[in-house]
Amino acid sequence: MRRTATATALAVLFSSVVLVGGAANPAAADSSAPLPIKSSGDMVVDGVHQRIFLSDPTSGKIVATDYSGKVVRTIGSLPGVLGLELSTDSHTVYAALSKAGAIAAIDTATLTETKRYALGKGVEPRYPAMAGGKLWFGFNGPEDAYRGQIGSIDVSSPDAEVTLPSDGANSWYSAPRLASDPGAPDVLAAAQEGISSVALAVYDVSSGVPRKVASGPDVPLGESPAFLKDFDVTPDGKKLILGGGSPQDAAQVFSTADLSLVGAYHTGSWVDAVAVAPDGMVALGSSPYASKVFVYPSGATSALRTYDLPYSGGSTTATNDLSETGLAWAPDRSRVFALTTNVYGNVYALRVLTDPTKSATKVTVNAPAKSALGKKLTVTGKVAAKGAFPAGTRATVTRTDVESPKGRTLSPVTLKPDGSLSFTDTPAAGGPVTYKVSYAGDASRSAASGSDKVDVPRPAPTLTLNHNKALYAYGKDVSFTAHLGKTYKNRTVELYVDPFGSDKPKKRVKSAKVNSKGDLSATVDMTRDTTVTAVFAGDGKYAPKTVTSTAYAQVKVSTTLSKQYRTAKIGSTSYAYYHKKTNPLFTTTMSYYPGRRHQLSLELYYQGKWYDAGSQYFGLGGNGKSAVTLTGPHDTGYRMRVRASYVNGTSGDTVNSTTHGAWKYFYFTN
Repeated sequence: MRRTATATALAVLFSSVVLVGGAANPAAADSSAPLPIKSSGDMVVDGVHQRIFLSDPTSGKIVATDYSGKVVRTIGSLPGVLGLELSTDSHTVYAALSKAGAIAAIDTATLTETKRYALGKGVEPRYPAMAGGKLWFGFNGPEDAYRGQIGSIDVSSPDAEVTLPSDGANSWYSAPRLASDPGAPDVLAAAQEGISSVALAVYDVSSGVPRKVASGPDVPLGESPAFLKDFDVTPDGKKLILGGGSPQDAAQVFSTADLSLVGAYHTGSWVDAVAVAPDGMVALGSSPYASKVFVYPSGATSALRTYDLPYSGGSTTATNDLSETGLAWAPDRSRVFALTTNVYGNVYALRVLTDPTKSATKVTVNAPAKSALGKKLTVTGKVAAKGAFPAGTRATVTRTDVESPKGRTLSPVTLKPDGSLSFTDTPAAGGPVTYKVSYAGDASRSAASGSDKVDVPRPAPTLTLNHNKALYAYGKDVSFTAHLGKTYKNRTVELYVDPFGSDKPKKRVKSAKVNSKGDLSATVDMTRDTTVTAVFAGDGKYAPKTVTSTAYAQVKVSTTLSKQYRTAKIGSTSYAYYHKKTNPLFTTTMSYYPGRRHQLSLELYYQGKWYDAGSQYFGLGGNGKSAVTLTGPHDTGYRMRVRASYVNGTSGDTVNSTTHGAWKYFYFTN
């Protein structure tokens, strides 16, 4: 229980109070999909099942995705899995397990491991390749033997015989990287990685035993490749394409007959990834920073298509850096898959590059920035691509506006030979109007589209809402009415109610067409200050509009006096009479809100006027009550009065409007 004492003259001191009644209370690559891998080893594409297989040596797993990059399955328990190779019949992916001394066979239909070929103690396989009917693999041997060598497995034999060289023939500084192509089944190429000077070799494996036919490279002074990054064999088996740290602006082309330098693809940056399609088309990936993927027709050194992977700085999440060996073709040449990472090499994504066999097309559209509703306008543009367009070539035109949010197809536009275009249209609706021109592509050009927007101004309709700044008693039901004036088609208004206080969010209470008078109403129980919002979403000829009305609600407050010995009137006013040795008890009841307190004010009547005798704030209990005792000594012969008030802000919250309770009168006698 709270206690307070009276004093003589015109002041009262509140002190020593105790609460009663309860305690107070978020042309680039065509698409990109994230990958659940921590490192990159190798990538192969199965065109029969339309699957991409990616090895993660750090995690010891292979992730299989579909052509969109969606993960289909993860195959685990593959320690140190690095190089991958697809069988010629697409039934099996062979995976080199560098930390298990084995080659694992993964069924491409069931995506499960079906067999593991043990290679012997101390053997660390790294890169497999199919050639001559066998699976060949570069491996690191035991420390006391020849370190880098090439072994094979006759996977066509039921016995799956493993052959490892024992005489040091074809030895390397470390496990060589291998490459082959189904189009040249007897050619096996090998390259040394991890050292500054790249060593190359070409083997004839038609007999089942590797016979070296060329070693090198045989290049002019100063043109030797350095720091191997990736290489591949052309389908005819006659050329070897190599990317590395040097030269820093091109991929080199070597003859497999004698490993002489016979050409180059000048990309302007060093080449991290090389992939050759079944028909001889070449994809090269350059990095770092503004990474690009270049696509070359078979036999050409001028890029047909370039894809940009823009650099985004030291981002921890962006994946714009092409991974080493991170390119692979879909066998039908419909796509090139690019494995990208961030600068820290710990976030990966698979990018799907479409239409790699077609030259890039770019569509530009130019519409007026602004145009009047109902006025004809002219849109121009161009479909830019290689070569002239045949007479009669058309592009699709779509107009999107508030009346046709999904787009409305207009008459197609005919392209001029240079791809330029022009058409007229009269917007049927106001607001933002978008014109999109789409070219479907053809045998040599990719599909593309472009768009531009026109602002078609609309007048705002009349929209009003009553009761703004009105004050109501606590709990009164108030009907708020929105009035909508003339519009085109839309006659729907939405009403939202937002009571003050973070515990009651804004809520839509009604969404309906206005009546014949243009009105829509909603009733609000005014227990708090409340903002009501009316929203008209707009239509084809009238702009959206929103109006608000904020009305205020008082609290319910009352004070009762107790412990008096009688009640009697002085004049026309009832007074509670107390003996001077009795301490009055003031009990306040008020609408509860967490943390709320009320103000208790005293006044004293002297020589015909009421004078302020002091005030103090007291917290409310959870039941909305507080009790304060006025302690003595009490002077007799003075009329006094007390009232409780809620004061917006100083009472601990701002959800209601300031409200003063009724005065309660009392008098002390002997």
